[in-house]
Amino acid sequence: MTERPKFTVALIGNPNTGKSTLFTALAGVRQRVGNYPGVTVEKKLGGMHFEGRQFQLIDLPGTYSLAPRSPDEMVAVDVLLHRRDDTSRVDAVLSIVDASNLERNLYLVSQVLELGLPTVVALNMTDIARSRGLTIDLERLRQRLGIPIIEIQANRRIGIDELKRALASAAEAKPTERRSPFPDAFQAETAQLQTSWSANGKRAELPRYLAERLLLDTSGYLQDALANDEHNGVAFEEIKAARGRLSAAGLPVPAVEAQARYGWVAEVLSGVVTRPAKRPVSSSDRLDRFLTHKLWGTIVFAILMLIVFSSVFIFADPVMGLIDGWIGSLGEFVGNLVPEGPLQSLLVDGIIGGVGSVLIFLPQIVFLFFFLAVLEDCGYMARAAYLMDKLMVRVGLSGKSFIPLLSSFACAIPGVMATRVIENRRDRLTTILVAPLMSCSARLPVYAILIGAFIPATTVLGFLPLQGVTLFAMYVLGMVVAAIVALVLKRTLLRGPTPPFVMELPTYKWPSLRNVLQRIGERAWSFIYRAGTLIFAVSVLIWAAAYYPRNSVEVSETLAPRRDALAAELEKLPEDSPRHAELSEQLGDLENEIAAVYQRDSYLGRAGRWIEPAVRPLGWDWRIGCAAIASFPAREVVMGVLGVIYNLGGDLDVGEESDQDRLGTRMKAAVWDDTGEPVYNIPVALSIMVFFALCAQCAATLVVISRETNSWRWPIFTFVYMTTLAYLGALLTYQIGMRLPAFISG
Repeated sequence: MTERPKFTVALIGNPNTGKSTLFTALAGVRQRVGNYPGVTVEKKLGGMHFEGRQFQLIDLPGTYSLAPRSPDEMVAVDVLLHRRDDTSRVDAVLSIVDASNLERNLYLVSQVLELGLPTVVALNMTDIARSRGLTIDLERLRQRLGIPIIEIQANRRIGIDELKRALASAAEAKPTERRSPFPDAFQAETAQLQTSWSANGKRAELPRYLAERLLLDTSGYLQDALANDEHNGVAFEEIKAARGRLSAAGLPVPAVEAQARYGWVAEVLSGVVTRPAKRPVSSSDRLDRFLTHKLWGTIVFAILMLIVFSSVFIFADPVMGLIDGWIGSLGEFVGNLVPEGPLQSLLVDGIIGGVGSVLIFLPQIVFLFFFLAVLEDCGYMARAAYLMDKLMVRVGLSGKSFIPLLSSFACAIPGVMATRVIENRRDRLTTILVAPLMSCSARLPVYAILIGAFIPATTVLGFLPLQGVTLFAMYVLGMVVAAIVALVLKRTLLRGPTPPFVMELPTYKWPSLRNVLQRIGERAWSFIYRAGTLIFAVSVLIWAAAYYPRNSVEVSETLAPRRDALAAELEKLPEDSPRHAELSEQLGDLENEIAAVYQRDSYLGRAGRWIEPAVRPLGWDWRIGCAAIASFPAREVVMGVLGVIYNLGGDLDVGEESDQDRLGTRMKAAVWDDTGEPVYNIPVALSIMVFFALCAQCAATLVVISRETNSWRWPIFTFVYMTTLAYLGALLTYQIGMRLPAFISG
């Protein structure tokens, strides 16, 4: 049987109405996630088959209104009016409505109906409405609206088949234009505006809905959005004149919309909803008295976040160890297959090692998003944002920025991705730009080595360990600088008022395992695809810079003959002899020395010596500069580079105490090439830590910022401002520290 044509259905609804749950119930695994071209708004498409029909589902951003004041709302309007080439023409609209709050939800429905598209209403959360004592006359509501209304419970898959049948019927229905709820005088001005638009010689007519929106858009957002539209020929002075006439007629803009739409909603719901004389106190109400309390709620939140992030490390560490072992085994396997030389080094050190350095963080991403998805799905995340709003507003952000910033302490990548919950474009962009300043787990090895080697194991104030205080200070430094940068951005590049924190507190419910796993899968694949591809390319480039040129005179004339002689002598000795063990250790040291010479003479080593004049004011020699350059793609590689530079080999394991001690010992013994003075002291160690705390040394994070902002402008800006801050911070730390004698001696 020939399958009928594909129909496109757009899902729209207020936040926290169960839209995403319903989308997953309809589309199942047949969905994909991306961004709309040109904007930072997430695009989610899905497929559905029902009774021989094929449907394409478009999950529009959650919104309270189709009055475009943000990219999310503009995308929703453009998709519904078919003003975007990257989506199909919408054949029908599925509007998800919260049965327990019909007054607010029907405001959006009234706007959808004006578009003239066949519409089906999914009346969700009817069980919650009944628990609150609400009775809804569904048949009367259907008659008043004149469209199909299907009662569902999306999280329990109740009513889904009936909803599919309604969509199948609606998709074949003809569009019908409905009467606007606006007064006649407003409709007359709308018609005049449409005529004026067409009179300017433009081919396409201005849709009535956009004409209404232009009259109502006193913020200027829509006017700016249409400023370069190919159909834009209207003189905006006419809009101002029309607003003046409406105001004189007692219909001031934009207040007329709220009056008209809520008046329509009241008329529709008259006699439809019966409420109890006294609203019953629900379990959600009782929980909120405790969980949103200024003191107790904050304590619960702090404990909960401590458990979440501790669990991320506890549960992720064993899996990370397995992945590390698999990557090491794969490298060893490939190394045994390919003869020693450039190809072997490229495959083992460049590709497998480079990509592996990113994949090893995948368990942290998965576990973090598991906990966040559970907390979000059960309704707690909205409470957390509410609690933190007063703190965040002081730096120009809202409570919604707190969770992404908190996530960045584990890894900035999921933190940046988590900003999608922030509707305000300026707030979201500001949060993205400061998220990398949070000290992620990849910085910890750097802190651990330098603090252990150079910070004295003494106490402050008689009981606080100085090493622990130093580690805490590195984390605080990132938070303080992030707050300052956010404040500066909100007063300069991203100037704008802090939006009022308006968030509906959803009813608590048991999280859906299907939804949680779906979100984890989306984020994990997004991490692998978006971060891994760039790291692959960058890893090859860094490998090449550290490997070539391979023509050291010192190695060929001095070190290589000694190595060959040691290897030949070693082959003649039995493996269990003391001499064999002694020569094996000497051969290993010699191999490390050869690797260090090659590192020094490589393009990367030359770059380190070339920038030495620039980093010398920081207390750094060329070796530290070389390690800093190599760590820009991924800061976790710095220990391996230092291991090679200080003749310990590139497979240094910072998790092993013996390797930490060996590297610390070699670093303490390092001297300047020209003066013979020790390179490292406390100011130098602190200078390096401050640099790593503030610098944008993570290509994966930068590429995710690019993906989330649909531009390379912002990752470049992030890299430049963070590198500048890192250099200045390291410079001040070293220069001030060197002027404190007690500080130098420790």
